[in-house]
Amino acid sequence: FSEWNDALPGFFEMDLVGHDGGSAAGDYCFTLDMTDVCSGWSEQIAVINKAQIHVFEGLQRIRDRLPIAVLGLDSDNGSEFINQQLYRYCKQENITFTRSRPYRKNDTCFVEQKNWSIVRRFAGYMRLESQMQCDLLNELYVALREYNNFFLPSMRLKEKTRDGARVIRKFYDPKTPYQMLLESPQVNPEVKKRLKNRYKELNPAALHRRIRQLQDKLLGSHKPSRRTRARKDT
Repeated sequence: FSEWNDALPGFFEMDLVGHDGGSAAGDYCFTLDMTDVCSGWSEQIAVINKAQIHVFEGLQRIRDRLPIAVLGLDSDNGSEFINQQLYRYCKQENITFTRSRPYRKNDTCFVEQKNWSIVRRFAGYMRLESQMQCDLLNELYVALREYNNFFLPSMRLKEKTRDGARVIRKFYDPKTPYQMLLESPQVNPEVKKRLKNRYKELNPAALHRRIRQLQDKLLGSHKPSRRTRARKDT
């Protein structure tokens, strides 16, 4: 257990989001969600199930496409994260590896917020269980990666004070993760240059259209459960 007070980009919280459609029976897809605590840069990748081998492979794929180096990883206490393979990997790569306290979701509040604002908001709550659906999810996350990180600002809490029963919150000005990385003195100038060049190539309207197309394809691939079909027949 550890409190993260680091203001450096590169310390990531990670979590799994299940696409079970309300029933935990059988195998179904999961989304591995990773969020940088300092900048809010967030990456998602879909895996066919929560087996350790698939989650570890997903983590490596995310790391390969991140614009910044991974300095630390913080997860919950699931066996898909707390295992010898990931422990050895972090030790070998000099990555700080910590875990949250049981039943304390606020310990990973940054990634928990992205679980809703990105995964649930764009992929919904339907059951996804086939390889085709997993591949569609990953196509969606490619577009969402650039749309969210380069164009969607978010507000970060600056301070919180209590006046009796009243809680007063003050926030920093809204900024995108891209802007946060550009302003960070710890980020390499070459990384900033690559980010700026990529930003110039992007069209937010085209990205949004692509996201909507992939959402429609994902929705079209969804098959209602037997219970839902029976209810419709009735």
